[in-house]
Amino acid sequence: VQLQASGGGLVQAGGSLKLSCTASGPSNYVMGWFRQAPGKEREFVAAISGTRRITHYASSVKGQFTISRDSTKNVIYLQATSLKSEDTAVYYCAADASAWVRSPLSSGTYGPRTVWGQGTQVTVSS
Repeated sequence: VQLQASGGGLVQAGGSLKLSCTASGPSNYVMGWFRQAPGKEREFVAAISGTRRITHYASSVKGQFTISRDSTKNVIYLQATSLKSEDTAVYYCAADASAWVRSPLSSGTYGPRTVWGQGTQVTVSS
């Protein structure tokens, strides 16, 4: 599978952005979003299962970000609202072929077989 992320940009604090990630390949992969701020490690944001739309969020974004999926287009989205300066990061789309219960994404982490997109920059100005 190949992943193409888009939708990043510059937004004022309190604003919103919607990121998209288009996958070429099977539409039943577990997919998710991670982010990496300058000088920090890559951290989990959210994940969604392939078919039953089960979701999992990092505690830091729960209630603020929403992950969704359109299987007909093989696209996932990340609706980010009430953005803060600490949300500034490169956001990476990820995919995993494992079933949800065995996927590292469902546990908020990634593994050796996690596939990555190229990343999209989100900058929140205060």
